[in-house]
Amino acid sequence: MKDPLPLPAAIFGGLLAVGLLGAGASVGGGLADATSDDRTVSVRGLAERDVKADHGSLPISLSAEADNLPEAQAALDREVAAARSFLLQQGFKPTDISLSQFSITDQHADRTFQKGEVRPPRWCVAQTVTANTAEVDRVDRALAATNDLVRQGVISASASTASFSFNGLNEIRAPMIREATASARSGAEEFARDSGSRLDGIQDATQGSFEIVGVDETYEEGSQLHKRVRVVTSVSYRLR
Repeated sequence: MKDPLPLPAAIFGGLLAVGLLGAGASVGGGLADATSDDRTVSVRGLAERDVKADHGSLPISLSAEADNLPEAQAALDREVAAARSFLLQQGFKPTDISLSQFSITDQHADRTFQKGEVRPPRWCVAQTVTANTAEVDRVDRALAATNDLVRQGVISASASTASFSFNGLNEIRAPMIREATASARSGAEEFARDSGSRLDGIQDATQGSFEIVGVDETYEEGSQLHKRVRVVTSVSYRLR
């Protein structure tokens, strides 16, 4: 797995809206048409960073069926053991592996079978074996190797798409806000120069929420090892 591309710099020139206040002000005509001293320019600055997930989870769903409940449970126990062995072979630690979502279903309960209809085994037992780790590359490799479980005879095994999360937002929050704010100011300064004005103090400022998306936004963010963090700040400057 390749490392993500270098982190892009803040995207400058984030001017998205202009607000003009006072008699004779015209949004369509730009700042040059303003006749009031009460003039503002509202800008938005964007900062983005590409990051790599720092936690991964690989759940493997298992099930077994039989007309006799102990037989179904014994078959499931064999599959759980095979799945656990597979994960250990993939390099996961025993403490990374957990069992969850155990269920028993009576597939004949509250059901009327028609004459000649093939009845399924009465009992279905299911359980999920999950590996959780900060070694996200290991999760990615194990996901690609889950077909080995089929080769081992665990034919009911089905690994859902692994999930990846990024929990390091606190470490990049402050520098990203600075980048987004610098992006907003750059756009405001450019507009002020073009209109023959100068920036005065900040009239209003709002920090938008941080958003984490997948690098490929056509797929769910949680299924992607590489992600993109973005934040938008909105700032209104007075002009003179």
